[in-house]
Amino acid sequence: MLRTAAAWSRRHPWRAGLAAALTVLLLLDRLFPPPLPRDAPGMVVVARDGTPLRGWPDADGVWRIPVGPQQVSPRYLEALLTYEDRWFYWHPGVNPVAMLRAGWQLASEGRIVSGGSTLSMQVARALEPVPRSVGGKLRQIVRALQIELRLSKREILTLYLNHAPMGGIVEGVEMASRSYLGKSAAQLSPAEAALLVVLPQAPSRLRPDRHPELAQQARDKVLRRMAELRRWPQADVDDALIERVGANPPRMAWLAPLAAERLRQAARRSARNGGANAAGSGSGSGSGSGSGSAAIVQSTLDRDMQAMLERTLADRVGQLPRFVSMAALVMDSASLEILAYAGSADFNDARRFSHVDMVRGIRSPGSTLKPFLYAMALDEGLIHSESLMADTPQSFGGYDPGNFQANFSGPVSVSEALQRSLNVPAVDLLDRVGPARFSARLSSAGLRLRLPKDASPNLSIILGGAGTSLEELVGAYRSLAADGMAGTPRITPDAPRHTARMMSPGAAYIIRSILEGGGHPDQPFVETEPGGVRLAWKTGTSYGFRDAWAVGVSGRYTLGVWIGRPDGTPNPGFFGANVAAPLLHQIALSLPRGGEPARPRPAEVSVVQICWPLGTAASVTPPEHCHQKHTAWALRDTVPPTLPDRLRARGLLETVWIDPRSGLRTTPSCQPAAVPRQVARWPSLLEAWMPASERRQLGLGAWSPDCEQGAIVGGIRLMGLRNGSRLRAAPGLQAVNVTLEAVGGNGRNYWLLDGKPVASAANGGKRQVLALSGSGAHTVAVMDAAGHYDSLQVILD
Repeated sequence: MLRTAAAWSRRHPWRAGLAAALTVLLLLDRLFPPPLPRDAPGMVVVARDGTPLRGWPDADGVWRIPVGPQQVSPRYLEALLTYEDRWFYWHPGVNPVAMLRAGWQLASEGRIVSGGSTLSMQVARALEPVPRSVGGKLRQIVRALQIELRLSKREILTLYLNHAPMGGIVEGVEMASRSYLGKSAAQLSPAEAALLVVLPQAPSRLRPDRHPELAQQARDKVLRRMAELRRWPQADVDDALIERVGANPPRMAWLAPLAAERLRQAARRSARNGGANAAGSGSGSGSGSGSGSAAIVQSTLDRDMQAMLERTLADRVGQLPRFVSMAALVMDSASLEILAYAGSADFNDARRFSHVDMVRGIRSPGSTLKPFLYAMALDEGLIHSESLMADTPQSFGGYDPGNFQANFSGPVSVSEALQRSLNVPAVDLLDRVGPARFSARLSSAGLRLRLPKDASPNLSIILGGAGTSLEELVGAYRSLAADGMAGTPRITPDAPRHTARMMSPGAAYIIRSILEGGGHPDQPFVETEPGGVRLAWKTGTSYGFRDAWAVGVSGRYTLGVWIGRPDGTPNPGFFGANVAAPLLHQIALSLPRGGEPARPRPAEVSVVQICWPLGTAASVTPPEHCHQKHTAWALRDTVPPTLPDRLRARGLLETVWIDPRSGLRTTPSCQPAAVPRQVARWPSLLEAWMPASERRQLGLGAWSPDCEQGAIVGGIRLMGLRNGSRLRAAPGLQAVNVTLEAVGGNGRNYWLLDGKPVASAANGGKRQVLALSGSGAHTVAVMDAAGHYDSLQVILD
């Protein structure tokens, strides 16, 4: 074989030389390949439509935003190929005609008249800078040929779009367009396109922010060339020549900085683990294919909504103390995609802990968990929307909750208790449902309560005695807009959809009705927001005013707001209703409308008339036992009675005995002629709130003095006045001050005058001074922490 090859070489010497030269060139090409970008040290997080939100430079500190030809204005591509390399798609990387012309002009004129570099050669120079010398030019030519052997014309063009020098640390047409012009390269006008075409010829000398006059002269040259070659109409060029060149120094207006940082960290973790990009890889990273040198991370964020959210927070941040921050989240209820994400109030204000992402921060949720408790009780058949609850002083094994306003309302419905966020009814209901069961329900639906080490769920969790995040709360509130299905918010398009049952569709409908309009089936919904925005919302305030929350659903969105200090310092006077709720409403009003899902009432939800105090349907309740009628939402045709009385095991239907001579209350042992009467009593905790006239009508008025065994009710007794005493104000005074004492009782005492709470004295309410004014009967009652009470009536003449 060797003899045959040698003989062939002697017969065809020129062919053998050519083969040897080609072999050497191929070997050199393999040994010294062109430096094509193959890694992705930089990164860009983009919105759902592909527009950049935030970027990070590569290892060399260069800023670029990768794009392909399809993402750039056709005007720019047309001007680029016409002005820089008209034969781009035909030459092999070097244009011999252009090179000879440039060499002849240099020799004859003594200066460079026109360049001979092709786009491929310019890519080679951008990837591997060389001296401006003959040797450097030859090296550039070799590299261009090598690049042409490896890549398609489209890939070479993409490399140019992303690596063309644009001044300073800015590279690529997209980064230059956003830095100097404040817009995407897809939106360039003819004048702007011409400017960015000529800028790489002398990036430092033609920078529009430093040398606008020189930049305009160079731009105009491109525009006139386009007209001369009849690529653009003369009229368009004339209009473009009128535009003045001017730009601000490169500065990116990044959006969603903390969301982008979150995605960046997730992408890095995924890269270290060698798996798919957990944050959503989108277009992938730059490589030899020419996609640029920065990884593109796709998000679900909507750029316009994100800008709106950040403007809204910026408008309010000046009203907050210097260390207070804010966080807000907007999610599409159907897709679970996060549309807007603000983890802090102002990313540029370090005093507000700007780098702490409070969308994911674990904080006390205050009262924001109450809707889920009432929904669970609805599903378990414990209540309907108008079930009678007791907002009164109560003690639950030593836990004595109070209301935010530090007073009590007496009898309230479930709807009123939830809408007003009353604490005692919620704790009462959680005690009946069970804290551990409630916590497990939340956890199974994706809302995990964080408790101190070795602690177990207790009654305090319904008032914020645990921790969770804004992100998990928004995912849980989604159940009110999705037939009871909570979900995990998704920030990348490829994130899996995780949903779980939080409540039944019927319970979701009822709870949303309560939070949105009060939960009154017999009343039409009244639009309370300008523009008719319907928002079902709930606030929360953690202990010590550390966290203020507002979370809700509106149309096709679920949204939430947190306000506080990330370091946990209290902010007295800052609570959900006065700082978080207004911000939530403003965001809801600013969201785009349209495509909102219909909300038909589920078949399992019905409207029913019920009676207080028994809580049963009016259709089955004797009229004499129906003291008040209410219209309620009922679930699965179930109308549960009022919850069992904690202090009286006999139930609410009871026989009382009336002295026929005095009409006062007695017992058969005290008065053998006593007349029995069956009455529907109010729960023991609520009898102190009943008007005196209603108490007398039910036979629950004063006890007969002949029956001392009824003098002390439930272990507490009023002293200082006899029942039925008549009082008269001193001359010249309009009120009578009386001093009463409470004997017995358990814990702190609470006083009521004519059914309305009055401020208790500092001595625990054992002694109270009351100012009585207005002629007629007045009822005074005292109640201890366990719900025991005593009352008397006095008459002011």
